Amino acid sequence: MRSEWEDNELKPALEALLFIAGSPLSLERLNGLFEESSPEQIEAQLQVLRQEYDERQAGIMLVEVAGGYQLATRPEQAVWIRKFKAVKVSTKLSRPALETLAIVAYKQPITRTEVEVVRGVNIGGIMRNLMERRLVKIVGKKDVPGKPMMYGTTADFLQYFGLKDLSALPTLKEFQELEAGEEIMEELPAEDQEAAEQQEPSEGTELAGNEAPAEIASQENVTG
Repeated sequence: MRSEWEDNELKPALEALLFIAGSPLSLERLNGLFEESSPEQIEAQLQVLRQEYDERQAGIMLVEVAGGYQLATRPEQAVWIRKFKAVKVSTKLSRPALETLAIVAYKQPITRTEVEVVRGVNIGGIMRNLMERRLVKIVGKKDVPGKPMMYGTTADFLQYFGLKDLSALPTLKEFQELEAGEEIMEELPAEDQEAAEQQEPSEGTELAGNEAPAEIASQENVTG
């Protein structure tokens, strides 16, 4: 059985890893690092950390998102973050991209043609944009003639919208309001976004797999 001293040693170690991780750390991964600690002991110390941040009304908080734990700034500090992050390039999704992403999220796995039937427009460029941003990925092929690719959402999608898992998906209206409320980044001119997203991907184009994942801008916070 671990002593109080050992638990006190585990807590700051967890905090340090969460601070430098940059992405959610799952309980399984943390357990692999702290082999002498049980998942229950690790989870208990994570809850202690969360409570400490809450009790002292810290500028950061511990959130459970995308199947793991991550440090994030509190929404109340958004005004200061906006002042600090004077970024000119937008990471906000355009309405066509958001509508396409919503269809994929709620109907996955789904083919590109099936999405186009719902939206009524060609979404080749939009789908490429979503894949480059690692919000959508290929999850398999449909067992029909032609074997079309099927698409689904990613862990980065959960992180972007601050969702624990797919069961936490809001209603479609709430989903649209999440993105509509994003104010941290300046939005690109609508005509520029539309033109970029409607371009068909050229054959052999590689996806930007090393592009940094989007911020959880819908909650106006910044993760550590």
